Amino acid sequence: MTRGNNRNDVFKCHEDYLYFLELVAKYKIDHPFDLFHYCLMSNHTHFLIQTKKSLDFSIFMKKLNLAYFYHYKKEYGWTGHFWQDRYKSQAVGKDAYFIQCGKYIESNPVKAGIVKLAEDYKYSSYKYYSEGKTDHLITSDFMYEELGKNPIERQSEYKNLVVGQVVEESYFKSTWGSDRQRYQEDQKVTRKKQKA
Repeated sequence: MTRGNNRNDVFKCHEDYLYFLELVAKYKIDHPFDLFHYCLMSNHTHFLIQTKKSLDFSIFMKKLNLAYFYHYKKEYGWTGHFWQDRYKSQAVGKDAYFIQCGKYIESNPVKAGIVKLAEDYKYSSYKYYSEGKTDHLITSDFMYEELGKNPIERQSEYKNLVVGQVVEESYFKSTWGSDRQRYQEDQKVTRKKQKA
């Protein structure tokens, strides 16, 4: 996650979001990693990624943030510190919670009251999973295939996927959503709700 300094907006218009995503695509070629989910909010960004080499990703983030800063400075005459500190990263367990963490990221615009439905937001990976929209930045979440036998089933299941409480509660912890016992308990509660 990266955030604008003092929570200032880093994206002011549609073109800013698109330019940032173009920079991601450009620098991802030289510093490859798997991007599973993302969401760009007006004053911060979220990526759920798996790095090939941690040093490569650090260089990628430095180039991305610097290049975007120069764009913003040129467009809006910004002076001073642009990003708040270094990017924040935390480990995510590679278990069934992984895809929930991705959906949690994509739900940010709904939680912030920007849109009523995640599919109404343009600057996230949500439509890749819920509608099968092409997004060349994305490596499909390894848990996604388990949601159904075909694309229609997977898209429907993704829309209905419930983000467990442990994912929300662990957002600011060092490892995000990797408590298997809590996951199993969450799934039991979810199944009961769906039957009711």
